[in-house]
Amino acid sequence: MHKAFPRGLALPGPKPSLSLPAARSAAVRQEVGLCLERQSLQLDPALSSLSQGWVGDEAVGWAPVGKCGQIQSSGLTGREVLTPFPGLGTAAAPAQGGAHLKQCDLLKLSRRQKQLCRREPGLAETLRDAAHLGLLECQFQFRHERWNCSLEGRTGLLKRGFKETAFLYAVSSAALTHTLARACSAGRMERCTCDDSPGLESRQAWQWGVCGDNLKYSTKFLSNFLGSKRGNKDLRARADAHNTHVGIKAVKSGLRTTCKCHGVSGSCAVRTCWKQLSPFRETGQVLKLRYDSAVKVSSATNEALGRLELWAPARQGSLTKGLAPRSGDLVYMEDSPSFCRPSKYSPGTAGRVCSREASCSSLCCGRGYDTQSRLVAFSCHCQVQWCCYVECQQCVQEELVYTCKH
Repeated sequence: MHKAFPRGLALPGPKPSLSLPAARSAAVRQEVGLCLERQSLQLDPALSSLSQGWVGDEAVGWAPVGKCGQIQSSGLTGREVLTPFPGLGTAAAPAQGGAHLKQCDLLKLSRRQKQLCRREPGLAETLRDAAHLGLLECQFQFRHERWNCSLEGRTGLLKRGFKETAFLYAVSSAALTHTLARACSAGRMERCTCDDSPGLESRQAWQWGVCGDNLKYSTKFLSNFLGSKRGNKDLRARADAHNTHVGIKAVKSGLRTTCKCHGVSGSCAVRTCWKQLSPFRETGQVLKLRYDSAVKVSSATNEALGRLELWAPARQGSLTKGLAPRSGDLVYMEDSPSFCRPSKYSPGTAGRVCSREASCSSLCCGRGYDTQSRLVAFSCHCQVQWCCYVECQQCVQEELVYTCKH
């Protein structure tokens, strides 16, 4: 709830200026950039656990810790550009020589993964960027819920079979698949380039003049990097593998063919087409919907194959006895805790900012909420100046903030 003073109260001082592109994403870029510079990096357990069931407990990515762990608290809105990391989505050249080898050595990888990293300049940066991208998206999708994808308690969470565990596996594998494909088309990986397999009919009528996202290479490399599946006799390992593939499938479903027409009077005699992944925000939204409709599973022995299979009990009112979950379903085995109080799985909801109309009742778990008033500075009376920047004044307004009681 905002209570603005009449026309805003302009503050003295010089008028700040922002370029038009910077005005859209300066806030999120500045915060994440400072976060990565200020904080040390530690292994992200979510990406680490992608390899559980294939290569043990080795890790494959990094994530910021400390106060920067809760990036969503600064006000993510869904309109931010989801490439706030250096080089992601640009044609930045990969690190060369000793610098690349040193980056691989800093990552805690299995011996085979480290060998792959050393042979692939640009991979270390891509793994790091994937961890960051998955973290941001997870925190955005759960910003209004009791579990808000906090780094605190994630290690304990990944040892269980909750719905939240399923989402972490899916969003981590999706972020890695997405980032690898984008890194290829951006020229950040030496062993891959643009997508070269359009698979379109009448290929002679198409000209591929724009660098497409190489999803084919991304999925193939990821399968090799994570290694062959193990633990077929373990229900949780099979569930983790299933949820990992749900994330990869969500990225694949967002692959689109984008075309531009060239010809006299705008005719499409010649087309320039390329493969392009949808924004990762759309992938995150798909996975959140999968989380909301996740399927609880148990195990059943497949006598023909001699191994355990995931099995979903029949839904209430259904005539069937039960079916294997669909390939796009997130699966879980245990009911989630409430996440209301601090535990080994989350820091609880005390002190969380909530919306009085929308989320305080659920988020605060019946404990009620505190109301505080504060003055917030914001840009106002903005004008576009020639050429090409936006000039604004600084105004202040009163804002009511609601936080969950302890």
